[in-house]
Amino acid sequence: YDIVQFEGLFVAAYLAAVRKNTKAKIIFRAHNIEHLVWYRLAMQKADPFKKIYLRLMAKRIKTYELQQLKHFDGIIVFTPQDETVIRSYDIKVPVKILPISIDLHKYAPDHTKTEFPSLFFLGSLAWMPNREGIEWFIENFHAELNGGELRVKFYLAGNDIPEQFDDYEVPGKIYIQGEVDDALDFVNSKSIMIVPLLSGGGMRVKIVEGMAMQKCIISTSLGAEGINYRDGHNILIADNQQEFNAAIKRCIADEMFCRTVGANARTLVEEYHNVEGVTDMLTAYYRQLLDA
Repeated sequence: YDIVQFEGLFVAAYLAAVRKNTKAKIIFRAHNIEHLVWYRLAMQKADPFKKIYLRLMAKRIKTYELQQLKHFDGIIVFTPQDETVIRSYDIKVPVKILPISIDLHKYAPDHTKTEFPSLFFLGSLAWMPNREGIEWFIENFHAELNGGELRVKFYLAGNDIPEQFDDYEVPGKIYIQGEVDDALDFVNSKSIMIVPLLSGGGMRVKIVEGMAMQKCIISTSLGAEGINYRDGHNILIADNQQEFNAAIKRCIADEMFCRTVGANARTLVEEYHNVEGVTDMLTAYYRQLLDA
């Protein structure tokens, strides 16, 4: 092999073993800066014991993460923010920003099968930032969705949804669906995607996929981190309850506005996240490392 690429921090433990068995260049692709995910989780916790525990975990992960990163031949990150963090630690390894890419041929929106208005969230709740964010959203908007001013159905789908989330379900208004047979069919069937991320890092593949499906997306600025968006043009940014409420009301009142935002989002993905273009940049980076 000329190149061996590690995907994420949890496989970095095998770096020494791989080094012993190959002369190939070894690349690390950082899905996020892992210790920052834990620090951000700690910042959101009101419970002082949970805050202390998460800060301790973040400190330990940071020590391990920085130690491992120094021993790779190259590092790939999804966002400029992650590149800045890595360079701030004086890691002398070439870093390349390569955004998440998708095969756009697989993403074919069909508006005739889309329910408008409808809100949805799709993601694994095994990932703590997702669970934290959706718990925040439901706690803040359950009453509004159940007989309040927000006259719109909300659908929650994804893996590892805890059983206690069933208590949030309201027939005809709030649907806790769990795993779905076909994620793209599910996304196509709904109109407004929410990403209430309060912690975490990296680039959200679900946002890129939602944009490819021409969804009108409401996200926190952290959730949209690294994406070359324009607020109000190809996404709506909302960082608190009031902003989310205003964005949802604007969307459910104007279907053409939602469609325009979704169409602009698709254009963004075609320009920055098309697999062909990103693959060309990746192979060029590989050649650069091999020629060094």
